[in-house]
Amino acid sequence: MRPGVVASLLSVSVLGLLGAAPAPPAPVPVPLPARLADTGGGTQLIIAQAPDTSSTTGTVSWWDLRGGTWTRAGSAPARFGAKGLVEGNARTQGTDTTPTGLYDLPFGFGVKAAPAGTGISYRAVKESSWWCQDNASSSYNRWTDPLPGDCRAAEAEHLSAYTGQYAYALVVGFNYHRPVRGRGAGIFLHVDGAGATAGCVSVPEDAMRRILRWVVPGAAPRIAIGTEGGATGVTRY
Repeated sequence: MRPGVVASLLSVSVLGLLGAAPAPPAPVPVPLPARLADTGGGTQLIIAQAPDTSSTTGTVSWWDLRGGTWTRAGSAPARFGAKGLVEGNARTQGTDTTPTGLYDLPFGFGVKAAPAGTGISYRAVKESSWWCQDNASSSYNRWTDPLPGDCRAAEAEHLSAYTGQYAYALVVGFNYHRPVRGRGAGIFLHVDGAGATAGCVSVPEDAMRRILRWVVPGAAPRIAIGTEGGATGVTRY
């Protein structure tokens, strides 16, 4: 046997004894909340995510911050406005768009009783319950019970009329604390209807029940509404 052949056989033998070089470890996925510039400072976060601003469907996921790490507590398919999504600060009322941004969750409400274990403040919808969307009213973008004289019924939502969508809901704090007239009113996270929404975010009824039981007011829960995008592929809100 030629010396070169012996050397080759030895090399193969040594490689077989040592084994192949180990593959590098797979990168650890970064939790979605950790990719956001701002999560609101609390330890609970709902993320409503659409593929792009023209989308009417996407995903809602909810997360807990534990020991400095965000852990997903649940997820569900979601629906958005019939005309897609738009930056919250640029939104115009009546455009059927869902406002993107980071918002608090002032309270829950529903035609049905609060699911057992619900900790957030929860209001029962009665026949006299309305959400005023009248720009001329002093009650603009507010729950009213009953409808005040300066809020026209044609410019308000009669909450009890939406027995499916408002079986369970959470108020999204968009344009709520210091409302700008004409920007929009009555943005909620609620139960799915027949299709896309008029600007709210909706999920299946079971998901809405799970979210209401999960929310802890002391955790300063927030909802981030946004799209996948940006040159880096990072989701931005």
